[in-house]
Amino acid sequence: MRHTIQVTVNGQTHRVEVEPRLLLVELIRDVLGLTGTHVGCDTSQCGACTVHVNGEAVKSCTMFAVQADGCEITTIEGLARDGALHPLQEGFWQEHGLQCGFCTPGIIMAAADLLKRNPNPSEEEIRRALEGNFCRCTGYHNIVRAIQYAAARMRGEAVVPRGEAAPTGAS
Repeated sequence: MRHTIQVTVNGQTHRVEVEPRLLLVELIRDVLGLTGTHVGCDTSQCGACTVHVNGEAVKSCTMFAVQADGCEITTIEGLARDGALHPLQEGFWQEHGLQCGFCTPGIIMAAADLLKRNPNPSEEEIRRALEGNFCRCTGYHNIVRAIQYAAARMRGEAVVPRGEAAPTGAS
């Protein structure tokens, strides 16, 4: 028995028929074709499938698509605006916060949720917020730096990526 649901994903409304057992991550990837949201473990352990549902971070492999009926969903594809990277995406680029990149969309979505609630998190708060996201490549050091970079940018502070010289004033 199929159900018709309506979801708004990255600002675009979709009305689709789904099986009751279809997971939200499958709707996002297989039905809507938004492949930035990754399926990593199928057990809600890795966080690669993290998206925002009604403004809160959710592991989309833990939710059925029918449960999202009427919801606003944001995926990694929905963070960038008008061709400009979101500060978190920019931070991961500038601070070398990824290696293989498989976990990155989920980590960025979890971090966006953190920064919405806490615009100036400590390193410990960032690490705690990422406890549900696994990265097997980086060791998290640069991921934390990328989130700190983004937090500063989102607060309107000037940021110089590590490894680059700070601009000097006129002498």
